[in-house]
Amino acid sequence: MGVYLISGGAQGIGAGIAARLAQGGHRVVVADKVKPAETQARAVICDVADPAQVASLITGIETIEERLDGIVCNAGFMIRKPIEALTPEEWNSVLATNLTSAFLLVRAGARMLRAAKGAVVTIASTRAHMSEPDTESYAASKGGLLALTHALAVSLGPDVRVNCISPGWIDTGHYPIRSEDHEQHPAGRVGKTQDIAGLAAFLLGPEAGFITGAEFISDGGMTRKMIYAE
Repeated sequence: MGVYLISGGAQGIGAGIAARLAQGGHRVVVADKVKPAETQARAVICDVADPAQVASLITGIETIEERLDGIVCNAGFMIRKPIEALTPEEWNSVLATNLTSAFLLVRAGARMLRAAKGAVVTIASTRAHMSEPDTESYAASKGGLLALTHALAVSLGPDVRVNCISPGWIDTGHYPIRSEDHEQHPAGRVGKTQDIAGLAAFLLGPEAGFITGAEFISDGGMTRKMIYAE
């Protein structure tokens, strides 16, 4: 069984991935700014946009778990504002958490990942390909994460595989879901955290050994659906 690090793993998709891996018998470390309500993982309070905190996080894994088989770069948040109102500080904060953190985590963990012949999964978004208004910083961060994924795959291969999951609308329990929200999806429903967790577990595992540098869109078919105004 392996040791896996999940950034932004206290809730939502990250918590779902952490639970799936723990259920599979793996040791899981969750890094987040807040403590999970409940988890089988070792929880570490960490701002993964801070290089010093990331270095301390990886040192702790090397000391306690003594190996690192995979990283899931999931930490992220959105600031939705008209571009005229979005400050440079806000822009930088979104890119630091959503994009730069992945670079910091993989850079710090690269030696252990290479030793374990491990894998990295980044969690981007279908917003790397399509947008709503006033989401420039988020879209840019997710597009950058997609590009970073294939760059890392080439640089770290063949020792480490790196792949990307781009979720669509995933119900994380933070807001009500209407029947029409489900019905608009070709798959007939909004996504669940388990959908992303299962895909992440596969990409981290040996059955995905010939997959690297790839993006997997899990959105119930929405990016393939043509939509016209009525």
